[in-house]
Amino acid sequence: MDTQAAWRTASHQGSRDVNADAVAAAGGIVALADGIGDDLTAAHAALQAATAAVGVPAVAGPTAALEAARKAVATGDCVLVVAQPFGGGYRIGWVGDVRAYAWDGVNLRRLTRDHTLAQYFRDHGEEVTPRMEHLVTTSVHTATASRYGTTETSAASLVLTTDGVHRTLSDEAMATILRHASNPAEALVQAADAAGTRDNATVVVLTGAPSPANPMPTRPLPMAA
Repeated sequence: MDTQAAWRTASHQGSRDVNADAVAAAGGIVALADGIGDDLTAAHAALQAATAAVGVPAVAGPTAALEAARKAVATGDCVLVVAQPFGGGYRIGWVGDVRAYAWDGVNLRRLTRDHTLAQYFRDHGEEVTPRMEHLVTTSVHTATASRYGTTETSAASLVLTTDGVHRTLSDEAMATILRHASNPAEALVQAADAAGTRDNATVVVLTGAPSPANPMPTRPLPMAA
């Protein structure tokens, strides 16, 4: 039996001047971008990148989607994660510190690895300072294909987050919210706000990988102001 795909998204601006996060979806592909900076240039870069990424057919793979995003961003910069349906699960590509998690209704499992200075230092056994968490080592504008992150999962449900959410809420806290919330995307951003995030906070929750019989709607959905 085919699984009916569904998705929800929510975004809060926080204390920033601009919401520079953006979400786009088309043909079962979903992308979430976080503009680097707090201005309209960052917001436009995120929207351009997310829209370009979902315009690439899933058969081309996530590297092609990230390349399309890079070419689409003329000014400004952003980080990005894209999820493409594949074999009942998803192929995922990312640059920067936007995250994708697999969700099975009970447990939340992180699929991406942050491209940040903090993660680089952790990997090399060095001390990490709080500021390093916010310094990305790859971005849509600067990364080449050899530095893209890619993975795939058989999980039919995903959670995508910008750092305004996952820098504020632990994975365990997010899993607890997901288990009990009727609108998990909105519940996660509200929890991030309540926990004191000052950043834009955006979540996409995908439930049920799309199939040919039940594709996701084709609908770009900008969150950027």
